[in-house]
Amino acid sequence: MPPVDTSATVLSTIAYGETSKVARLATRELGVVSVIAKGARRPKSKFGAALQVLSDGVATILLSRHSDLHILTGFELTRVHVELGSSLERYAVASALGELMLRFAPHERQVATYDFFRHALDVLEAVPEPVIGVLGLRSIWGLVKQLGFAPSLTACARDGAPVAREPGPVAFSPAHGGVLCPVCATAVDTSRLTSKDLGDLEALVHGRDDLPALDDRYVAAHRRLLDRYVRHHLADGAELTALTFWADSRWKATA
Repeated sequence: MPPVDTSATVLSTIAYGETSKVARLATRELGVVSVIAKGARRPKSKFGAALQVLSDGVATILLSRHSDLHILTGFELTRVHVELGSSLERYAVASALGELMLRFAPHERQVATYDFFRHALDVLEAVPEPVIGVLGLRSIWGLVKQLGFAPSLTACARDGAPVAREPGPVAFSPAHGGVLCPVCATAVDTSRLTSKDLGDLEALVHGRDDLPALDDRYVAAHRRLLDRYVRHHLADGAELTALTFWADSRWKATA
């Protein structure tokens, strides 16, 4: 079988043996794959410093017939996202996006998901500092949507009944996957979202309008809501280290 050339982004690397590395790559043609870069830790390795986390390149992969660990025969570096390290918040968002890809992106070709992830990193690197908080929400919700787990925002997530935004707040349950009708809301623990809150959430999830104007308090509340939602629907209750760090807004006080 001939090698496959594909656009790729490095999600993680670990040392393997004395001279090699095992990397997890998000790729455009193969989904998320595990590869071994033989000799990558040698001083004169052909990989050089290319296999940095969140760096982009063109990977040449020799697919294994008998294992999920494939052989990386080359990685032509095309971009190192240097500006992602310019602030703690920018890097926290990027790390959360990478963690979602690493843990939940399929091991099969999903071009739209990969393209969204790559574009999100590019935009995150370029935007001014004051926009990062809201952009992070949109980027992570957008990736959750690309992975097939968008919340229900117009119909009850339990029984499918239409949910009106007026009058009064609407019940939203991270555990049940979205808004709830008044009948279902009486049976479970919920958050209460105003019509504006729900409109802001819709703009974040679906990316149809300009970024909503959210102050720091609302950004923090949306972070916590998103963290709970992902933990229920993607992580089966397990903690996601990068996402949890990003969602805990207390770190901003020391940044």
